[in-house]
Amino acid sequence: MRQNIHPEYRQVVFMDVNSGYKFLSGSTKKTNETIEWEDGNTYPLLKVEVSSDTHPFYTGKQKFADKGGRVDRFMKKYNMENKEK
Repeated sequence: MRQNIHPEYRQVVFMDVNSGYKFLSGSTKKTNETIEWEDGNTYPLLKVEVSSDTHPFYTGKQKFADKGGRVDRFMKKYNMENKEK
């Protein structure tokens, strides 16, 4: 195997930004943030949008993020009535 071409594999803490759930795993992804883990050591911190703690497949709950269309959001923002409905 060629030397110095592979990324550094290390222990990192993944944190679900929606629930705050954290777990320790290995990764080659780089980050500037760090966090102190339960064992007292400091590890790089990677923030993720979805983990097993919030994914519908694992939780059995489906979340719908229905924000409406552009017109509906505009009307709501400016407290206007939508005459098309």
